[in-house]
Amino acid sequence: MSDKLRSMEVFTAAATAGSFAAAAETLGISAVMVGKHVQALEQHLGARLIERSTRRQTLTEIGAAYLERCHDVLASVAAADHVAENLRAEPQGSLRISAPATYGEHKLTPVIAEYTARYPKVSIDLVLSNRVIDMAEEGVDVAIRSGPVTDTSLIALPLAPGRILAAASPAYLKKHGTPRHPSDLARHNCLVFAGASTTWRFRRGEDLVEVKARGTLVSNTGASLVMAAIAGMGVIVQADALMEPAIALGQLVRLLPKWELPSRAMHILRRPEARPSAKVRSFVDFARERLS
Repeated sequence: MSDKLRSMEVFTAAATAGSFAAAAETLGISAVMVGKHVQALEQHLGARLIERSTRRQTLTEIGAAYLERCHDVLASVAAADHVAENLRAEPQGSLRISAPATYGEHKLTPVIAEYTARYPKVSIDLVLSNRVIDMAEEGVDVAIRSGPVTDTSLIALPLAPGRILAAASPAYLKKHGTPRHPSDLARHNCLVFAGASTTWRFRRGEDLVEVKARGTLVSNTGASLVMAAIAGMGVIVQADALMEPAIALGQLVRLLPKWELPSRAMHILRRPEARPSAKVRSFVDFARERLS
């Protein structure tokens, strides 16, 4: 189809310029090549488009009618190209984003609010799920994933790692004391995430301390554990995305800040387009600036 459009473009130039030579000069190709494009159209249509003599050329009746339609087709192609270029130049349209639930709710959503304030022509379709989705199959433009990226066909750019923090409420610490060393947690009521390891591993430089977490509450959601910790039930170990709002409000106090719990790699991904659209490119850049 691209060859045919090119032939239509050359035919239009030849008909408008009045000669193959003039069209060739306008298009930057040889007069022979102009003739080949016109002949290709004539063979395809089974009719002469231009009557040629040594002195002049004239359009046939079919040629004149075909030229009018060529103008329409080429104008439509130019308009389509213009729309595509505008979409590529200015962020606009719907952007489908996928992210892990907790990370999306607590870290990504504020970034999206900032982004849409800057780029109001972009609407966001946010899909929060802890499963690994097929971006192409589910029409996702941008995804954020935790852990290693195994799909090498995707463009993966690093974000700040997801940290795990230990915390408890001021009321709990006032009653039970503040742990000064990870080993102190063995004497505290630990709130445990169901299905996760009950061994909490703290590292400081070369020192590694493992604590067997035991307590009166096991839950399968991090949010319920945070609420229990805020209520003063015990010590919690959870993702920073879930903990930081409560810490910022003073509802929880971070414990053992000089010790690190295992972190998890975070990446922002897009599909491998040579020229990503403006909405994808701008959001990836914006999110990396905020989340790195």
